[in-house]
Amino acid sequence: MASGLDRKSGASPLKLLVANRGEIAVRILRACREMGLGTVAVYSDIDRDALHVRYADEAYPIGPAAAADSYLRIDRLIEVARRSGARFVHPGYGFLAENPAFARACRDAGLIFVGPPAEAMEAMGDKVAARERMRAAGVPVLEGSREVPDDEAAVARLAEQVGYPVLLKAAAGGGGRGMRVVRDRASLPSLLAQARGEAQAAFGDSRVFLERYLEGPRHIEVQILADAQGRTIHLGERECSIQRRHQKLIEESPSPVVDEATRGRIGELAVRAARAVGYAGAGTVEFLRDRTGEFYFMEMNTRLQVEHPVTEVVYGVDLVKAQIRIAAGEPLPWTQEALVARGHAIECRILAEDPARGFMPCPGTIQRLRVSAGPGIRDDSGIYPGCRVPLEYDPLLAKLIAWGADREEARRRMIRALEEYRVEGVPTTIPFHRRVMDHPAFARGEFDTGFVERYPELARPPEEDDTLGMLAVLAAAIAHHRRLEERALQPPRTGRDRRSRWKWGPGEAWP
Repeated sequence: MASGLDRKSGASPLKLLVANRGEIAVRILRACREMGLGTVAVYSDIDRDALHVRYADEAYPIGPAAAADSYLRIDRLIEVARRSGARFVHPGYGFLAENPAFARACRDAGLIFVGPPAEAMEAMGDKVAARERMRAAGVPVLEGSREVPDDEAAVARLAEQVGYPVLLKAAAGGGGRGMRVVRDRASLPSLLAQARGEAQAAFGDSRVFLERYLEGPRHIEVQILADAQGRTIHLGERECSIQRRHQKLIEESPSPVVDEATRGRIGELAVRAARAVGYAGAGTVEFLRDRTGEFYFMEMNTRLQVEHPVTEVVYGVDLVKAQIRIAAGEPLPWTQEALVARGHAIECRILAEDPARGFMPCPGTIQRLRVSAGPGIRDDSGIYPGCRVPLEYDPLLAKLIAWGADREEARRRMIRALEEYRVEGVPTTIPFHRRVMDHPAFARGEFDTGFVERYPELARPPEEDDTLGMLAVLAAAIAHHRRLEERALQPPRTGRDRRSRWKWGPGEAWP
């Protein structure tokens, strides 16, 4: 069977346009280069010198810095695809990745959209309708309501029926936006207004619904792949419970609390969920695990996830290439039995944020950069020395992934890699990640979605006036001074000095 990737020998390479920016655009461009595909990047005015622009074969401007005037302009993206001769369009994640109108516009323009059908996006995009579909498919769903009415008293009655605490959730989107925990009747009016307002701002739809709120759950998701021929498989689970304000910070695969039998059970639930909406492509079915070990469907992300690399390194599957091949009409080359997890992987999202100031975004210019390397380390980055980190977009700079034969080796490798990683010019979450990796509860795998709030000291730097720390600095300074004195008293060296002058210190090699 011929696929959309087939071409005659000597013909010009097929092209793929990446309708995104930052590290995910670079990640997709790299996969295309390995596949022999030509690459097309797009950029806003502020991204003219971004890494993805430099890496692509071709790059085209699409408008001002504001995403609404550039990366969210479907008409401009389609026009660039036509002008460049691109046949494929990959949306990455964020922006238009889960927008069915974009998928349809690509199809209507004769382009191949690297993602699921628009109909599958719509089925899972409406969270209320998705819950009903999952319940009908036999996938466990938390007790809740359909979209709540405008009448506040009616909403209060629904909340009483579900039982406090309840969770208000946006009906038209996810990602933590439009979510509020309501613990009693008195706080319902203000939190309902907040949830509706945030949902309207984020998704252009103020509808919300109620769901039973789980105290201290674990956020565990399952990666699936489905082809156009009807085969659907899963690639195990990812643990995503280290988060703040419902935004993920650290992910790992496999989960410390999922055994082989449970993996098979939730994997089958994820496959069932995907089949229920006629899914094709890469997707993620997200679950909440309560304290008794029961799993409940939360939502499905109809796109590539930020944390996809941990699955890639554990299962040895390139998910971006798989997406492109599925979009081109090729069948999945794997059976479920052939997919076996190997080792353990942890990912830390390196963000231009200041954890000590409530994870406030910190735009600026990357002055100096040194990335980690060595066995088991992968760095998915969208930055370079001298590049600008704009305020207009998500502050994600890079994703650092550590793989090990087991979880403890992966954790220790991540500690080593975080110590090596240096970004100068903007505050980052690297110090926060170091403290989490060192925390005894994380090392034991004992955490849930409330972990960061439970240990607020993780976001704060150590006290600078610590006595022992000051004594250590003073002792190091005295020792360094003595070494300089001893060196000055030694006679000049003759011949070639074969000792390395490089060390971790000021100068070209910096700490």
